[in-house]
Amino acid sequence: MSIQSLETYLPKNTLDHLRNWFSDYSIHIKITRNRNSKLGDYRKLRDLSHEITINSTLQPQLFFFVLTHELAHLIAFEKFGRRISPHGKEWKHTFRQMLLESIEVYEEDLKPIILKFSRSPKANFMASPDLVKYFHIENHEDDEIFIEKLNAGDSFMYRNEKYLLEGLIKKNYLCLNLASGRKYAFKPLARVKKLS
Repeated sequence: MSIQSLETYLPKNTLDHLRNWFSDYSIHIKITRNRNSKLGDYRKLRDLSHEITINSTLQPQLFFFVLTHELAHLIAFEKFGRRISPHGKEWKHTFRQMLLESIEVYEEDLKPIILKFSRSPKANFMASPDLVKYFHIENHEDDEIFIEKLNAGDSFMYRNEKYLLEGLIKKNYLCLNLASGRKYAFKPLARVKKLS
């Protein structure tokens, strides 16, 4: 897929950045149907070209963000070698530089969130509550809420199992599975169904 054919998925004024980032590499971009498990991924092919897949359902700003994330893998591996950790310091440095280089692409209300994220890029998009809230990307039912809206002692359903919220540990919520008696840590933006 050519850079120009990506234009329908991207915000305005991104092509110059992509031409600059793509220039030295042979890259196959595949636009996929929605995948709940991931927004995009990168891999090096046997012929030494590169493949990036991205979900077709992403909003343009998020599509560009995910494409930048995946391109950062390619550039970091090419620059620092294949033995680096996929989301290690080399990738973080590369992704940070690319985000800052392209900050003007993002809408004004998103720029501060991207700048904050760029200070310490995370491997998983879902690890950034600000980005998750901004893009509203989780699939959820109308009666589900973020677990952070519950109080200690509240009961809730998560994936057809009942839990009791016991309290906060660091930034996560410690919850008791009422059937098994095991305890689990939930991230603040886990969507749950409160029980009355």
